[in-house]
Amino acid sequence: MEKKKIVILGAGFAGLKLARKLNNNPHFSVTLIDRYNYHQFQPLFYQVATAGINASDISFPIRKVFQGSKNVSVRLAEVTAIKKEANIVETTIGDFSYDYLVIAMGCTTNFFGNKQIEELSFPMKSTNEALTLKNRLLTNFESAYSAESEEELEEILNIVVVGGGPTGVELSGAIAHMKKHILPKDYPDLDFSKLNIYLIEGSPNLLGPMSDLAHKKSHEYLTNMGVHIWTEGRVTDYDGKTISLADGRTIKTKNLIWSAGVTGNIPEGAVSQEELQRGNRFKVDRTSKIIGTDNIYAIGDISCMETPKYPHGHPQLARVAGDQAMNLAKNFNKIGQGLSEDKLALFEYQDPGSMATIGKHKAVVDLPKFSFSGRLAWFTWMFLHLMLILTVRNKLAIFFNWAQNYFTNDSSLRIIVRPTKKDFRFNLKGYRRFPKNRDKEIEA
Repeated sequence: MEKKKIVILGAGFAGLKLARKLNNNPHFSVTLIDRYNYHQFQPLFYQVATAGINASDISFPIRKVFQGSKNVSVRLAEVTAIKKEANIVETTIGDFSYDYLVIAMGCTTNFFGNKQIEELSFPMKSTNEALTLKNRLLTNFESAYSAESEEELEEILNIVVVGGGPTGVELSGAIAHMKKHILPKDYPDLDFSKLNIYLIEGSPNLLGPMSDLAHKKSHEYLTNMGVHIWTEGRVTDYDGKTISLADGRTIKTKNLIWSAGVTGNIPEGAVSQEELQRGNRFKVDRTSKIIGTDNIYAIGDISCMETPKYPHGHPQLARVAGDQAMNLAKNFNKIGQGLSEDKLALFEYQDPGSMATIGKHKAVVDLPKFSFSGRLAWFTWMFLHLMLILTVRNKLAIFFNWAQNYFTNDSSLRIIVRPTKKDFRFNLKGYRRFPKNRDKEIEA
């Protein structure tokens, strides 16, 4: 009997988990397609950006996961369109036919239509962008020596993070740690009392979906670390040197880090724009099938599933993505065994809690029945994130770096890596040369 073809788009938390659960399944032939040849552990991007850990420690080659697999193929490509009527996915390396399609392409940074901010700010939604931000921060401090005026020095030493969710809070805390413990040792002849870190959040609280304790403690921790917190602040414009807010306030800076929102990566032809939910997400049923389709599923951040416990969709978290992948894998096993659709398992998320870290011995944890903060919360955050890392090698590497940072308040990873003049980039059809400064990934 010929195996049914499953094509999975995206090797994030959802897509990779599904492919692993279907590995060596006798009923299906699986093709996993991603634009990168590695899986990225997004919760630790901020530590890569602040030189706390290596990018390779949170990036795992996808092909290594499926060495020896009898039914999973990996392809490096970008999806250009989906032809639903023909059951075909069009990519930059050719077309792929499918019996079942799973879209797990995740989200990208949402600039809310502001092209100027999109062009000039620094997002952090991929390993490439985290490395770009790391280069930017380090070269920024070097450029302080050549500042020609106090105004230019102010622009260099002001760092602005927009978005008070976990990414913005954790990144602000990490930069504040660098300011106190690392930069004065690396640059003893610079006055880092002039370095200002601003965290701008549009709502009244940091870590909005979390508990009141998390709101209070995150604000308290960051304030004590010297971060200037502006809540209920909406950024309206940025010209590369000055940020403008809706209430008239401005900040001079050459360093705008944008973590204010996400929007789904929707491939062309999947559904019409009118059918998408808030945040550019697919509306799916309780089995993760996209409403209005027969054989196309969406899991992870890109899906919006209404359930009794979550009538407005689930939170866009790695745990949700992984659990949806597990449920879909079980359902594919049932389909492979010939069971009818009314026998499929319906998904419901059991929330184990959420957490965020702000700095050494500073974190907040929300469990279903109580919340806590401080040293215990920090060690809890570290342990659970370490357990989520895929390989033993990467766990050990991250643990070593964390231990070094813990005892010395320092690391040895502040290396600026620039592209060579012969900047050949893989365009998923082979190598070709790109113009200088074509995009942020090759910016110093």
